[in-house]
Amino acid sequence: MALSFIKKVFTFGREKPAEEQAPEEALAVEQSAAAREAPVADVSPASEPAEPASPPSVPPGHLTHEGGDRLEDAAPSEQEKPQEKPVDEQAESDFRTELNAQEIGAEEASSAEHPVATEVSDELDAATPEPISPLGGEMSDRTEGSAETPANLEPSSESAETLAAAPVLPKGFSTAASAPAPIPEAPKPRQTWFQRLRAGLARTSSQLTGQIAALFTKRKLDDQTLQDLEDLLIQADLGVETAMRVTDTLASERYGKDVTGEDVSRIMAQEIAKVLKPVAKPLQLDLSHKPHVILIVGVNGTGKTTTIGKLAAKLSGAGLKVMVAAGDTFRAAAIEQLKIWADRTKSEFIGTKLGADAAGLAFDAFQQAKASKSDVLIIDTAGRLQNKAELMAELEKIVRVLAKLDPDAPHTVLQTLDATTGQNALNQVEIFRNVAGVNGLIMTKLDGTARGGILVAISAKHKLPVYFIGVGEGVDDLEPFEAEDFAQAIAGIGQ
Repeated sequence: MALSFIKKVFTFGREKPAEEQAPEEALAVEQSAAAREAPVADVSPASEPAEPASPPSVPPGHLTHEGGDRLEDAAPSEQEKPQEKPVDEQAESDFRTELNAQEIGAEEASSAEHPVATEVSDELDAATPEPISPLGGEMSDRTEGSAETPANLEPSSESAETLAAAPVLPKGFSTAASAPAPIPEAPKPRQTWFQRLRAGLARTSSQLTGQIAALFTKRKLDDQTLQDLEDLLIQADLGVETAMRVTDTLASERYGKDVTGEDVSRIMAQEIAKVLKPVAKPLQLDLSHKPHVILIVGVNGTGKTTTIGKLAAKLSGAGLKVMVAAGDTFRAAAIEQLKIWADRTKSEFIGTKLGADAAGLAFDAFQQAKASKSDVLIIDTAGRLQNKAELMAELEKIVRVLAKLDPDAPHTVLQTLDATTGQNALNQVEIFRNVAGVNGLIMTKLDGTARGGILVAISAKHKLPVYFIGVGEGVDDLEPFEAEDFAQAIAGIGQ
């Protein structure tokens, strides 16, 4: 009952406009009922019409026909809709006054019997209704009247956050909102070249020094130990000559005595440095020749194109005018890669279509570099295996074409060597030296192998200058070759 009473309070007065909008219908109903109770008098056409009953309005069921007026008990159909006559304004006003008086009396009686309703009504007029607590038996998680939000009140930030809160996820999951903000990493201090060199040769040095330390654990130096050490150094691609030099020096100093791994590493670093110092030379540029032509050769995948980009960066950074030529016409990727390097290093670029004659491109590049007064011209070539005679013949053709333009060209022929190839690099150097006249080496990919000792074996056998070594993909990862640094890094000693 309490719930129905409260609902009446909320709906009280809402039906009043409907009653005020239709006073004519209520009046018509009373008149129709009164007309049914009174006998219908015979009215002749000639007689004067009787005085209409009060109120003077014509009942809605009173229709006009040819034979006279009659009352309809049933409502007219849609085809026979009655035409209402105008209602007397004075009667309508009296009826409204009487109806308002009845409503006021009903309100006073309701207020006397239910004072609580009056207070609730006053509160509703004075303030916005607050949500009503649920009654017994209703859902405990709902509140009556909470579905509607007052127009003059905006939802608080706490309620907005509650509505926008992420669903509760099971254990082991999290939302992006609850995830902690990433902490920016502090910039790492720039490493020195020797630190990067040691990091690049870490695999070679760790394998080599680990085996040496295991060999000389609590053991005196004898012939068998020297033989085992020589085999170990040869397996590390240091070469037979370097291995014999290390064992001979170690025998002369420590034979018959206790030897530690540190002693062997120290002597090994000294002997490796003696082998490498004669070949650690800077690359000389004869700038009296404009352009100074550098031809880059090597087998597939040794890093020729990347090396050209790094050399161009160093030369253009020093203020020299550099031009690069995409002579590797067999690979579209090589042409695009070299063009990117040229744009990055602010160097001039010359290329041709895929599959074009590489010797013809070398000719055009030399002519254009001479016309533009470039200081250095670096020509890329296609990778070729040393045992492919037809490909090596194409390389000879490039050299001959350049020699016709300048008897001393190419002035420098650099061969890139992949340190991961191991002993095969010895054969590559020998063949390219005979075909293209290689007069300098660049060792790449020392950071991706445990066979970095092959550079020592190549230097001991061919005595060719080693100008640069690479231990990474960055521009700064190609640096001039230093014998002492390399020897200490490969032996695992030094700062």
